[in-house]
Amino acid sequence: MAVKVVWNPAMRTTAGYANYAKNEITLNPALIEISPQEVQRTLRHELAHLLAAKRAGRRRPAPHGPEWKAACADLGIPGEKRCHDLPFTRRSLARKHHYSCPNCGIVLARVRPLKRRIACLKCCRAHNGGKYSERFRFRPALTA
Repeated sequence: MAVKVVWNPAMRTTAGYANYAKNEITLNPALIEISPQEVQRTLRHELAHLLAAKRAGRRRPAPHGPEWKAACADLGIPGEKRCHDLPFTRRSLARKHHYSCPNCGIVLARVRPLKRRIACLKCCRAHNGGKYSERFRFRPALTA
């Protein structure tokens, strides 16, 4: 399996990304300034995603599930964590879209508007056996 590795200077907060469809790994060039070991670890982390997907065949494995953990161990990074703790600054986006549960009133703040029906999980679990119920669907919140 041939894997293409590219550097993307537009990456700001992510260390790397694995694209299953293209069999491609994209890395943040800021990793070079941190250390060669960090480049290797991130490359192996992303390669583990591709390996787990290849082993799973037509089934898509969980992004950081058991198959990925096994692939990490096989690639020499056992116990690899899901997220990095690298000094990349995260950008903060304004959450302009607010929704509320008609039952409990909890507010859901989002950067992007909801595109599908989403219900309050807490209320669905408490009053509908954990299954989706239109009664608890988030509605646009009234903002002052």
